[in-house]
Amino acid sequence: MPETDPAVPSDFIRNIIARDLENNKYGGHVATRFPPEPNGYLHIGHAKSMCLNFGIAAENKDGECHLRFDDTNPGKEEIEYIESIKSDVKWLGFEWGRHLYYASDYFEKMYDYAVQLIKKGMAYVCSLSAREIKEYRGTLTEPGTESPFRSRPVGENLALFECMKAGEFEDGAHVLRAKIDMASGNLNMRDPAIFRIRRMAHPRTGGKWYIYPMYDFAHPLSDSIEGITHSICTLEFEDHRPLYDWVLDALELECHPQQIEFARLNISYTVLSKRRLLELVDGGHVRGWDDPRMPTLLGLARRGYPPAAIRKFCERIGVAKVNSVVDIALLEHCVREELNLTARRVMVVLRPIKVIIDNYPEGKTEDLDAENNPEDPAMGSRKVPFSRVLYIERDDFRPDPDQPKKYFRLAPGREVRLKYAFYIKCVGVVKDEHSGEVVEIHCTYDPQTRGGWSSDGRKVRGTLQWVSTAHCLEAEVRLYDHLFTKENPLDEKDGSDFKDSINPDSMVTLERCKMEPGFEGAGPGSMFQFLRHGYFCVDPDSVPEGKPVFNRTVALRDTWAKIEKALKK
Repeated sequence: MPETDPAVPSDFIRNIIARDLENNKYGGHVATRFPPEPNGYLHIGHAKSMCLNFGIAAENKDGECHLRFDDTNPGKEEIEYIESIKSDVKWLGFEWGRHLYYASDYFEKMYDYAVQLIKKGMAYVCSLSAREIKEYRGTLTEPGTESPFRSRPVGENLALFECMKAGEFEDGAHVLRAKIDMASGNLNMRDPAIFRIRRMAHPRTGGKWYIYPMYDFAHPLSDSIEGITHSICTLEFEDHRPLYDWVLDALELECHPQQIEFARLNISYTVLSKRRLLELVDGGHVRGWDDPRMPTLLGLARRGYPPAAIRKFCERIGVAKVNSVVDIALLEHCVREELNLTARRVMVVLRPIKVIIDNYPEGKTEDLDAENNPEDPAMGSRKVPFSRVLYIERDDFRPDPDQPKKYFRLAPGREVRLKYAFYIKCVGVVKDEHSGEVVEIHCTYDPQTRGGWSSDGRKVRGTLQWVSTAHCLEAEVRLYDHLFTKENPLDEKDGSDFKDSINPDSMVTLERCKMEPGFEGAGPGSMFQFLRHGYFCVDPDSVPEGKPVFNRTVALRDTWAKIEKALKK
């Protein structure tokens, strides 16, 4: 075996490829493919496959990864999905170069291959209905029953298949089936359908075709035509591998790729099923496919997940042969790691309450220095305006300094630090005469503590973020959380539907939030850390010269870091 690069991931798939290279299988070449069906939008489960296939190609000299659209089902496919998938692949950081393909490009070749199978006596036109084919198929414990049309003469099969192609039959009147073994223990080998009649236009070929290949026929042929060496699929295709090999062997094709299966991605508090995601969209449970609560790449991008964090997450979870559930905390941890290094800091008050500094001169404003990102000094600093009247977080003040216990923020008689600014001490409050709620806090400040540090050595335990009322911007902030309250939303043992566990607080919208000035021109996708709150990005709903809208990408609390620390003990 060649020496391995410690920077390159290692797993059972890469080990197989390394052995193939050592044995000069496929001429020492590596070609993989990412083959999405353009019948919906990609989600993070597809990202795992994308990272694996493009990653393996990039790790091997002259390796190539094909982007191939499996567009064999015109009833569900649209050009919109094709363009969206292309955009998602590029957004995640991958390029296909000259290797962009469509299964529909091979329809003519696939038809010719089907004719070859008929001439070999290895395929036949079956006129059973879909219900009858299912009944004839048998069960896991009982063999299937041969179709009465299985012994049709070759000439009759060729003529019928030609008529199917010409559009002379209605949908379901006939199918072309491979003649394999109705007694096979693998149900996929019991004379599977390889071509069916679909009298509908195709997004790319229009009305040229009335018959379309089934995926189990198109998949191995597309791989072979393109010269793929390793066809990497998720585990549900493991039982289909014998059929994959049968098609290529029956046609005696020179290029016979190796199909390898790996476990698909499952994440806690998430569903990764196109059908169920469609239910969420159609049922109005989310605001569309790009809703920031959705696991679609569109949704994750809108929420502010950096592509680099998703790639790092896919690298960390690795590749396994057994299905399992990944804790969503690991994904969020990867996002925090990336944004901690790249996001600019900003002070934002989500639920404001007014603070008046009684001994600060009226009408005075001074600019204070604030770091843009302490993790990256190269990002420099900014000026933050300070004045007599400020906003702080409502939760940063308590009328009773002893409740709750270990509360170290602002309270009557207590001194705290305003970040980048001064020490202030609460000397009084104004309450609403009806509710008794505190609506205004009066403080004094120590001008000798400029920058937030005392020259006499006295210390305070609380540090608050703030904004000047005269200078702040108003913003709408959307606080996103997990879409489901159950760790496994699809666990329906108690008779519940997965939608019953939708989190009613998965999106909380806060109006009239206050943020420091200087961010008026931030465009959609711009990332920030709101001090003490989390990481946020500008939403496309923001309008130029209007109120900005921010999405919470992830909170500051890092559950996964605590899990890792506990595991090391």
